[in-house]
Amino acid sequence: MEQKKIKVGILPSQFLKEDGSFDKIEAIKLSGKIAGICYDKEGFSHLENEPLERTMHRIDMTLNNGHHSVYDHITIHFNFQNIPKILAMVLNNEHYYTASEKSMRYTPISTASSITKEEINLYEKWFTILKEKIKSQYGSIYSASKIAKLAQENARYFVTVFMPTQMIYSTSLRQINSLASWMRDYIETCDKRSTFKEKLALSMQEVLQKLQDRNVLEEGLLKNEKQRKLSLFGKDLDRKEEYFGEVYSTGYKASLAYLAQAQRHRTLDYQMEFLTEKEYFIPPILMDEQILVDEWLEDMRKVSHVHPQGELVRIREIGKYDDFILKCKERLCSASQLEMMLKTKDTLSKYEEALEVSENPLARDIEKYMYGARCTFPDFACKEDCHFKEGKTLVRKI
Repeated sequence: MEQKKIKVGILPSQFLKEDGSFDKIEAIKLSGKIAGICYDKEGFSHLENEPLERTMHRIDMTLNNGHHSVYDHITIHFNFQNIPKILAMVLNNEHYYTASEKSMRYTPISTASSITKEEINLYEKWFTILKEKIKSQYGSIYSASKIAKLAQENARYFVTVFMPTQMIYSTSLRQINSLASWMRDYIETCDKRSTFKEKLALSMQEVLQKLQDRNVLEEGLLKNEKQRKLSLFGKDLDRKEEYFGEVYSTGYKASLAYLAQAQRHRTLDYQMEFLTEKEYFIPPILMDEQILVDEWLEDMRKVSHVHPQGELVRIREIGKYDDFILKCKERLCSASQLEMMLKTKDTLSKYEEALEVSENPLARDIEKYMYGARCTFPDFACKEDCHFKEGKTLVRKI
């Protein structure tokens, strides 16, 4: 099936020109004036009216000496269309951004989605199977629309992580140029013998060209003197030690679909690495019928070459204790995606055990979060009671 071309537009803003391109000159001028605020006695109003030569001199200094933070004042709102899901994940793993992305939890896959016919067939097959399984076990609890949503949420595990998606992505002039420089590095250094890396690199190249066409890239901001790289991809993650205290570092296996949601907790850091032998997430609701488990895995192997979102990867999660508890307050809920809820529950259990063993004072704090979903937390107020016992005790299967 023909792959749709990536499109990159810019939403209306102070620096949007009539032809849809970015007014980089005016944006950089404003940043150059802002750069003078740290030593100007009269404040910004004085800088607004300063001679152009002084502004340009300051711009030249900041662009060439690495003092690029003033270019973070310029925010650009991008409209990414047909961007591969994995490339959206690459962007979303860098913390300076706001994104609103089309959700595969709420929107079904269609024949116009630029994916293979086999993926579509498997998606539709398992959507039907899962809908019946959910209805038989939870029909008295969930509405027909809720059941359909849960079925499509789990059927999407068969769809490639290169599935085109739509996203409004807001970030700064400096950050988009940093991202561009890191993508350039990835394109130049990645192992093209890997079909995954080669395909991702081609998508990155397409985005870079669109950004260039929109007049967003500035060579002074593309230098990457600190040799930073895209943060999503890790190495030897299975060799990293786990630690739980005021900060934590833990590793586990989870699906690409899980990672796409987990990385949206921007106070936490995530890295991924592919497994040597492929494994796949299996929805717990299928586990009571071995014939369905076997069929699920057999079908997963049929699309293994496209990296379905159900493929497990090794993940390293790092953050602070308080920020992990905030993750629990969002994800330990009957409304949360099941795999996300299960992995968060597992990490919470490991955290609690490690704090007990080390006699860390936080052990007294974490204990109050060990009795079920977030609605059982003493410092969380649930706005809408789900009245779902299996959801509150974190043992639901869908």
